[in-house]
Amino acid sequence: MARACARPAAPAWDGDVALPVAVGVACAGHGIALAPALHGYLHALTANLISTGVRLIPLGQTDGQRVLAALEPVVATTAERALVTALDDVGGAAFRSDIASMRHETQYTRLFRS
Repeated sequence: MARACARPAAPAWDGDVALPVAVGVACAGHGIALAPALHGYLHALTANLISTGVRLIPLGQTDGQRVLAALEPVVATTAERALVTALDDVGGAAFRSDIASMRHETQYTRLFRS
């Protein structure tokens, strides 16, 4: 995805790359600044999770949009906090989720398989 969208000035790589890295490369290649790129990425991640909820539970499209609107301040605050957090202070452990995410693309039916 990122390679097809990136300008020639963006670095290329061989093999697989994590989605956040690909998005970062594509944004850098198109001259999109870090703050709006990060905010957009977090917004898209949140919208994707809500979309899953809309399909999984009886939530409905309108209620899903309400949830997304209600979470926008959290998305904005998270993006702002991430911009000033030192890399040494970032951490996490979601091994099973990470492994499932890596396999998601190759599942024969992807909805809820990973």
